[in-house]
Amino acid sequence: MTDNTPFLPYGRQSIDDDDIAAVSAVLRSDFLTTGPEVAAFEDAAAQHTGARHAIACNSGTAALHLAVMGLGLGPGDAAIVPAVTFVATANVVVHTGATVIFADVDPDTGLMTPETLSDALARAGKLHVRAAMPVHLAGRVCDMVGLNAIAQDHGLQIIEDACHALGGTYAGTDGAEQNVGDCALGDAATFSLHPVKIAAMGEGGFVTTNDDAIATTARRMRDHGIVRNTEGFTQNDLAMTEGETNPWYYEMPSPGFNYRVPDLACALGRTQLGKLDRFVAQRHQLMQHYKDRLAPLTPIVKFPAADATPGTAWHLCPVLIDFAEIGKPRGKIMAALRAEGIGTQVHYIPVHRQPYYRALSPDLGLPGAESYYARTLSLPLFYEMTIGDVDRVVDTIAKVCNLT
Repeated sequence: MTDNTPFLPYGRQSIDDDDIAAVSAVLRSDFLTTGPEVAAFEDAAAQHTGARHAIACNSGTAALHLAVMGLGLGPGDAAIVPAVTFVATANVVVHTGATVIFADVDPDTGLMTPETLSDALARAGKLHVRAAMPVHLAGRVCDMVGLNAIAQDHGLQIIEDACHALGGTYAGTDGAEQNVGDCALGDAATFSLHPVKIAAMGEGGFVTTNDDAIATTARRMRDHGIVRNTEGFTQNDLAMTEGETNPWYYEMPSPGFNYRVPDLACALGRTQLGKLDRFVAQRHQLMQHYKDRLAPLTPIVKFPAADATPGTAWHLCPVLIDFAEIGKPRGKIMAALRAEGIGTQVHYIPVHRQPYYRALSPDLGLPGAESYYARTLSLPLFYEMTIGDVDRVVDTIAKVCNLT
């Protein structure tokens, strides 16, 4: 790597003058938080996904937590989570007092499948399984038709962890194109706009749902569990004076969280959503070039996205590498790539192998998750990359893996 060769991280945001102008306008306004930009962002998010409700919050993790609380998950319940995901997908279930059941994943895609969901249900025994939480890993969408059919048969609700899939589409019932997050085949979906994701708002996220009760609960729990509308008041002796509602009054039926997101972030998020189609199209083009350039390196380096739909909104570029065949461990390959100015990452360590969860189920074996984890490596993918950057990444992989 020469001094003037740019470093290519595995992901990063793309900020334009219109983004800066939107945030600057908020800085000059009367509201830095809990102002009009929050509702404007929510309207834009609902429009982009096609869902009836979009509830903005301060992270994708908060979105997941609001969604499970919206379903009323709690002690005595259980939810099925794929083993290959970020720890937050499982942790929010634990935070409600419910039990996590880990599902295995397809060894080449890392996705929960109808078969692995069925296996997890069989392992649940007498646990009261309330929900399944498929993760659209790297932007690739799970078989929602198949998962929904199993959920219907077993009385499960579905929360889609779509934090990787903002702007994507998939084939729904009868092959009809569906927007990720429209909740046509699930009860709620969650999104992240972290800087490495497809669109950015600094830190932030949102929940989508078509269920009024889930939306109401999510909005209340995002703001400390507080109710401010008169229809929700239960203590009229405190709420009312001479037949009028006291303007300062609010109630807290149960404790919530401070998951509010400021107008600053929502202004950025709204301008980013306005460019979402462009962001998704560029990533798709880059992934197509990765596929073409990596083909000669098969089977040592396998590109697992060949059967993804044109509507896949790629957050990550995951490849599967046979490190044993190369004769170099993954850490050495990553270090060699970094020395050449190429950043990579591993998504993810299977969550059932984290110490907390391993202590709960020390004998749990999930071969699909283990196989995927042993081979996966995320290559650079972001909007401002060029076709030439992809060529550079692939050529460098071939060099450091001794495949030239």
